[in-house]
Amino acid sequence: VLQESNGPTDAYAAIAKADRLTQEPESIRKWREEQKKRLEELDAASKVTEQEWREKAKKDLEEWNLRQNEQVEKNRANNRIADKAFYQQPDADVIGYVASEEAFLKESKEETPGSEWEKVAQLCDFNPKSSKQSKDVSRMRSVLISLKQMPLSR
Repeated sequence: VLQESNGPTDAYAAIAKADRLTQEPESIRKWREEQKKRLEELDAASKVTEQEWREKAKKDLEEWNLRQNEQVEKNRANNRIADKAFYQQPDADVIGYVASEEAFLKESKEETPGSEWEKVAQLCDFNPKSSKQSKDVSRMRSVLISLKQMPLSR
């Protein structure tokens, strides 16, 4: 025969009593609460510090970008000035460079038979010692020199 009851039965009462007996002591409970408060305070402080660092890093990055852009613009302006000054030199092609694109185009319009290789030689650097940091172009150099000496017949 089953008994119906709305309250705790004897089995549940025994479990509840055992739970009360195994509860932690008052000092440990207080320590846990204090520890929880300390951890929450430390979390809040670390979040504030992290936000300050983020703001400082953002400002530093913006300042660096401004300085970098200014430096790039200064370099561009200086390079343009130096480029113009170089191309205005009377002996710029003797130094190893074509004086300017305009001069090269002007020379290319005055084409005489057999002068093509002189123009190619003027554009290419055939000195192997001057281009140590660039790619190895010795094969291309030898092909151009051989073509200059014995042009292809058409």
